Amino acid sequence: MSGAHGAGLFKQPKAVFAVAFACVVSFMGIGLVDPILPALSEQLHATPSQVSLLFTSYLVVTAVAMLGTGWVSSRIGPKWTLIAGLVLIVVFAAAAGSSDSIGGIVGFRAGWGLGNALFIATSLAVIVASATGGFAGAIVLYEAALGLGIAAGPLVGGLLGNLSWRGPFFGVAVLMAVALLATITLLDKTPRPAHKTSIAAPLLALRHRSLLTMSLTAVFYNWGFFTMLGYAPYPMELNAIQLGFVFFGWGLLVAFFAVVGAPQLQRRFGTAPSLYGALGFFALLLLLIGLFTGNRVLLIVCVVASGIVVGINNTLTTQAVMLVSPVERPVASAAYGFVRFIGGGLAPFVAGLMVDAWNIHVPFVVGAAAVVLGIAALTTGHHMLRDADARMRAEQAQHTETESTGEPAGHH
Repeated sequence: MSGAHGAGLFKQPKAVFAVAFACVVSFMGIGLVDPILPALSEQLHATPSQVSLLFTSYLVVTAVAMLGTGWVSSRIGPKWTLIAGLVLIVVFAAAAGSSDSIGGIVGFRAGWGLGNALFIATSLAVIVASATGGFAGAIVLYEAALGLGIAAGPLVGGLLGNLSWRGPFFGVAVLMAVALLATITLLDKTPRPAHKTSIAAPLLALRHRSLLTMSLTAVFYNWGFFTMLGYAPYPMELNAIQLGFVFFGWGLLVAFFAVVGAPQLQRRFGTAPSLYGALGFFALLLLLIGLFTGNRVLLIVCVVASGIVVGINNTLTTQAVMLVSPVERPVASAAYGFVRFIGGGLAPFVAGLMVDAWNIHVPFVVGAAAVVLGIAALTTGHHMLRDADARMRAEQAQHTETESTGEPAGHH
């Protein structure tokens, strides 16, 4: 059954692949700057805490803009929302590459974050609506795109960054322009939602305990994740290409465990136990990084191994958010994205303050403690996740039955 499911995963309408490709490039933007952080710090005479604002401006603007994505999408339709987001990313990525100051790059990354918000919240909803293979298959496809993007980002960033720190920014602008053309030509006009979404809808959705529980878990997890992403490159003392390969290895594990590992763990243990295990392992890795920051080999091993956790966590939390939320999926995605990216955006900035005030060990230890708080938050929603697992199994069984009975009619 799993083999059939896996084969069906790639039998998708061309529009799904167009949006998935754009997702790959969009998520490349997260890890793309990682290999060039030390180079930016050195060449633009900026402190690591100033350079960390590249993450903060990008992610905090992404978070706040998430609140307005449903409002925009319900008025101009999902396709035009995707196109608007892609255009903004192309423009601001190119502008960041043309900048001569760290302040300019930070500002243009903020504009990039606005485009990213319009794109991310809408792309998930479009893939879920358009993909064949059921809801779970659509989420796995989305997370596969995310994983590939996260894996490719540091490698492309390292290779282009070795030529110039400007290279990764111009690289994203070109790739996103290709994704923009693919989306315009391959994605059919999407119908506007039956009713217009209020700009307050995502915030109001957080009144639901199920969505709030998953969002708080994500805040604490992302605090640890973006602390690692924003600060681990410095003590490694590697060049751009070497850093690119370290994070490429990490990204490959993200992709593999998002697509293969997470569904298997979920089937065997359920969503909640799988997430407890993944988050507990991540807290341990962050603690080891914090305690042994000066040990380059251990640091690299821990960073690469954390890809296992990131892959599992991304797939299972995205599925859970969509299943437990009693609101429309685009609204749930926007609400979850808002809370999640706020945590991710503030973490590197606060980590910088901690390094300046104390030393480089402190942010990682605090990150480990934050992930433990995430586990505590998640335990309050254990029953809700167990019920969601049961609903998803029922939906998959129904989808399999529909496919098997409808096969002759739909066969070409």
